Amino acid sequence: MIDGIVFKELTTHGDERGFFREIIRRDDDFFIEGFGQWSHSLMFTGVIKAWHFHNVQTDWWYVVSGVLRVGLCDMRPGSPTYRQTMDFLMGDLQPVQALKIPPGIAHGCKTIQGPVNLLYVTSHTYDPADEIRIPYNDPDIDFDWLRGPAIT
Repeated sequence: MIDGIVFKELTTHGDERGFFREIIRRDDDFFIEGFGQWSHSLMFTGVIKAWHFHNVQTDWWYVVSGVLRVGLCDMRPGSPTYRQTMDFLMGDLQPVQALKIPPGIAHGCKTIQGPVNLLYVTSHTYDPADEIRIPYNDPDIDFDWLRGPAIT
């Protein structure tokens, strides 16, 4: 687990009509950094978006539909988990949760089963100067976006 990464388990209230699920509240410790922008990304099967990180901005991700492979890498030299990676799935048939990505954590994703609808909130409005890009196949990040699922 990368230091500073937070998963928030979500409660679903369902009945014969469907369900209601609260994602983020402004009075929630999970959302202490506050609101800057709310965005929606639609990604088709096989799409890879990787890597980037922010020096200032915090991101919160919630996958509405589809299955998304998420990759994270700690880019903070002073962190106890510097250069460690995480690899997990979000979305359909996965734990119902939101993800908080603090500044300094490189993040990317690959659509495993699409389309994926990713809603994300950021603590600041878009600033190209705070969008630090890294190639998807950077040799300094121990992560293979092109590998398939494990054979069991």
